[in-house]
Amino acid sequence: MSFEPYRFQPGQRVQVVQQMPRQRDGLSTTVRGEVVRYEQSKTGSWYAHAKDDRLWLDRLVLKKDDGEIVTLNLDQYTSIQAAN
Repeated sequence: MSFEPYRFQPGQRVQVVQQMPRQRDGLSTTVRGEVVRYEQSKTGSWYAHAKDDRLWLDRLVLKKDDGEIVTLNLDQYTSIQAAN
């Protein structure tokens, strides 16, 4: 799944919910914070016919209220909403 980078502006507050697939108890993690940046970056994994033959991931970098910087890998199990 590809996310629309224009939706994420630096300084915007968001809530990100990530779910674990195939878990009986429906594990999920919620992170709230201020957008630092959205990026697509390549990994060390090889992936045929992709740009530079590498696997690329959508990543969202957030600054939480306590100052911690977190990098979230976005996938089809990720939900992002505006936060207060």
